[in-house]
Amino acid sequence: MDVMTAVLTRRSEQTLNGPAPGDAEFTYLLQGASTAPDHGRLRPWRWILLRGDERDALGLAVAEEAGDDVGLADRMRAKLRRAPLVAALVFSPREGRIPEWEQLAAATCMSNSLQLLLHARGYGSIWRTGALTRSPAACDLLGLGPGERLLGSLDIGTPDRSAARGRRPLADMSAHVTPFGDLARPGAVRPSVGSAGQDEPPVR
Repeated sequence: MDVMTAVLTRRSEQTLNGPAPGDAEFTYLLQGASTAPDHGRLRPWRWILLRGDERDALGLAVAEEAGDDVGLADRMRAKLRRAPLVAALVFSPREGRIPEWEQLAAATCMSNSLQLLLHARGYGSIWRTGALTRSPAACDLLGLGPGERLLGSLDIGTPDRSAARGRRPLADMSAHVTPFGDLARPGAVRPSVGSAGQDEPPVR
């Protein structure tokens, strides 16, 4: 699969079954994803892989914080069992000359590259945030250290082939690109991107 095809056909997959990549295969794909732009090559992130009952432990940790919400434990357990592999992404910024925002951008680029590599290899994934990222109990269970943050998690598995979708349409990007020479023209108006694409349905 060429890169453009991977970009155009990747989707956030809601239905994910087995198999999922094993630890060694995940690490192999991460080797490729880690070549994404990363100022200083700090790799300010790490992944924690959860399978089987390990996913339940994470759900229970989040649910215990809710106290009176009796059904939350079951709901969190169900959510974390939507895929055979849950990969939690921990942001671990390094002190030094590289601003934290650049390090966060590096983690984002790496995560997107990993999703494309998973897709090209026949796997599906979907990015999750929500209550998990705001849970001190989850962070404690996952062993986050001082200054680290839980950015979210990737549900990973094999997508439902019966729900396969084609290429996503290419949107008009002209409002997002301005040749520098056009800025010097008398009366030139900077394109407004705030309203671009409002009529287009959201695509995940």
